[in-house]
Amino acid sequence: MNATAQPAPGLKPKKSVALSGVTAGNTALCTVGRSGNDLHYRGYDILEIATACEYEEIAHLLIHGTLPNRTELTAYKAKLRSLRALPAVVRAVLETPPRRRPHPMDVR
Repeated sequence: MNATAQPAPGLKPKKSVALSGVTAGNTALCTVGRSGNDLHYRGYDILEIATACEYEEIAHLLIHGTLPNRTELTAYKAKLRSLRALPAVVRAVLETPPRRRPHPMDVR
């Protein structure tokens, strides 16, 4: 930390290497290292919700700001299922083999 850099309000300055302890940005979605080596999504400890919640519940939390109740979760899962299908045109392109063998680094 250089002489002009200050820690975020509420955080103690600490001796560190690289960018450890430097605020990169503020967000309501996630906090990192508030009390050590922790990660929180919208205030929930990631280790707790990772073992107690399904993928869709955590996605709902990140997008909508709250963990869903049973009715909301059912509706959210149905919405996600309805969005999974690929349009026929996209599917056809993905299933069509290339006309020539492109180089792996060929980007056009």
